[in-house]
Amino acid sequence: MKVCMIGTGYVGLVSGACFAEIGNEVICVDNDERKIQILKQGGVPIYEPGLEELIKRNVEKKRLKFTTSIEEGVRGSLFLFIAVGTPPKESGEPDLSSVEKVASEIGAAMEEYKIIVEKSTVPVQTGKWVRTIVERFSRKVGDFDVASNPEFLREGSAIDDFLHPDRIVLGIESKRAEELLLELYKPIEAPKIVTDIVSAELIKHASNSFLATKISFINAISIVCEKSGADILKVAEGMGLDKRIGRDFLNAGAGFGGFCFPKDLKAFIAIAAKLGYDFQLLKEVERINEEQMLRVVKKIEEVLWNLKDKKIGILGLAFKPNTDDMRFAPSITIIKELQRQGASVKAYDPVAMNHAKELMPDIEYCSNAYQVADGVDGIILVTEWDEFRNFDLKRVKDLMRQPIFIDGRNIFDPQEMKRLGFIYTGTGR
Repeated sequence: MKVCMIGTGYVGLVSGACFAEIGNEVICVDNDERKIQILKQGGVPIYEPGLEELIKRNVEKKRLKFTTSIEEGVRGSLFLFIAVGTPPKESGEPDLSSVEKVASEIGAAMEEYKIIVEKSTVPVQTGKWVRTIVERFSRKVGDFDVASNPEFLREGSAIDDFLHPDRIVLGIESKRAEELLLELYKPIEAPKIVTDIVSAELIKHASNSFLATKISFINAISIVCEKSGADILKVAEGMGLDKRIGRDFLNAGAGFGGFCFPKDLKAFIAIAAKLGYDFQLLKEVERINEEQMLRVVKKIEEVLWNLKDKKIGILGLAFKPNTDDMRFAPSITIIKELQRQGASVKAYDPVAMNHAKELMPDIEYCSNAYQVADGVDGIILVTEWDEFRNFDLKRVKDLMRQPIFIDGRNIFDPQEMKRLGFIYTGTGR
């Protein structure tokens, strides 16, 4: 089947390559000429494990190509996926101007039946606006369907998430669109939820907001653990064995980041407010998350007494392992608070430093974790890269000016760290 993916960010590029992998002819469109040029030359503008090899294989098989022309993509495809960015406005509402622009260009280029699919995370009731804009700009108001197919890709495991998902959600408005979308997804074995467009749009925001709530809940419990002497790992294990709760997303730490959870949380709060509901629960989830990042700084301050003129090492900058994504990363909030209190910062991340330098040019970037440790008054581990789990802790301690270690992701054993001579603090332990 012929697929056009409009937008080549994390969602669009991974989805386009995966649709090609399961046997479709895919054309990926983006208005960023530099990005398309990189892709045509065999490069990949984002870091995602396995993506470069996936793209190369499908380009060689002539199932995947790239263009800056929406018209070319529209006229040669049956399925038109909109996967452009929806960044938050100051109000928290998503900016849908790119979705609107794409819908208008689809309308202008469309000459025969198409299925226009929302892949971007959009507010409930966006589908009706997409239909309105397409009709408004169409030279021939012909037969077309609008559908919603929200993505549930996690950065760092996005390819596996696409090819082996928990579920595929299809919001449709006609039997014709339902049958064609089910045929498109037939090679992927997973529960397929077919519903109306409005419900499909809500599923994505509701899912991410619930997972964010679960993380903030366990982070709040970690504070109670610290004050009572309990161990958050045992508490989470005991909770997670309850099938109604589950163990996933019960890892206390330095707060969640990335583009999806913070953005979707703000968007859902704004969407609810627009519909007349004050979603106080999600506002508290946001507050707990922000507080959790600052608590990391408070912990190192309590051990050092004063942060002014101290040198602090940061291990991990990306919002999670196996990605170079710095959007809403907890490391940014932590580093800015350290600097506000007069500390200088050294940092290392295996893949995210180029992006980090654009956001924080005024810190010292190191080529490995040992350089970070050299001469610092304390280390904060922010991102749980496997590389950090396996380094030589004795060497790290010997390099440090003061052996203070704040483990923001609980990857080390407190007793072992203390045996090695560290002044160690985890999260909720």
